[in-house]
This record gives sequence, C-alpha cells and structure tokens, in this order.
Amino acid sequence: MSSGSASLPTERPKTRLQDIVENATSILTYTTGMDREAFARNNLVRDAVERCLEWISEAASKLGGTAETLLPNHPWRQIRDLGNILRHAYDNVDEEIVWSIVTERLPTLIIDAERAAVQLPDDT
Repeated sequence: MSSGSASLPTERPKTRLQDIVENATSILTYTTGMDREAFARNNLVRDAVERCLEWISEAASKLGGTAETLLPNHPWRQIRDLGNILRHAYDNVDEEIVWSIVTERLPTLIIDAERAAVQLPDDT
C-alpha cells in the first residue's frame, strides 16, 4: 500500500540491513547450482530473484544515506534504481545484468551488510 509520498529514511537501519541479507541469501539459495543459461530458462526462479531484488532495492531506499555511510563500497544508487527498473521497465530487464548481480555483487553485499548490522544497536 502506498501513501503516494517518497520513502523517508528508516529509523530501523538494522532491520533494513537484515532485510537485505535475508533477500540476498534467498536469491543465492534459489540459484544454487545454476549457470546463466539455466537461470534464463527458469521463469519461476527468475521471478523469485527479481522480486527479492525489488525488496533489496526498497530496503536500500529506506536506509537513505545511512547505506552509503555504513557500506560505502556498494553502488547504492544503482541498487535503488534497480527496483524501479524491475517494477516499471519489467519488459526490458536484461537477464545478463541480473545474473551478474546475483553472482558478482550479492555475495559481498551479504557479508558487508551482516557485518554492519551486528555493529548496530537493535531497532526499537
């Protein structure tokens, strides 16, 4: 449900980082044992991966500038923009780019987000 307003930075950064880790980990689980060709042929897995990427993008948006502060080595603008592409330009999603994100970007993002989350106090 949308109120029509832009996402404001969250007051729950630990939860948002955990959302990123959970969804990225799910993606890696869904794609275990696959190569790019198998991924491209499997509509169910592609749909699940794209949905998890949308959730990662939304969590990144809710983190606002906190994302860049906590994890400066990740392309947060691109992560946020990916959600818009998946939602609004879904017919132009490049499977090669999605596969590259899955295999090259997510493992590091998981590690870094887990490290950052454990350093933060619990959200209240």
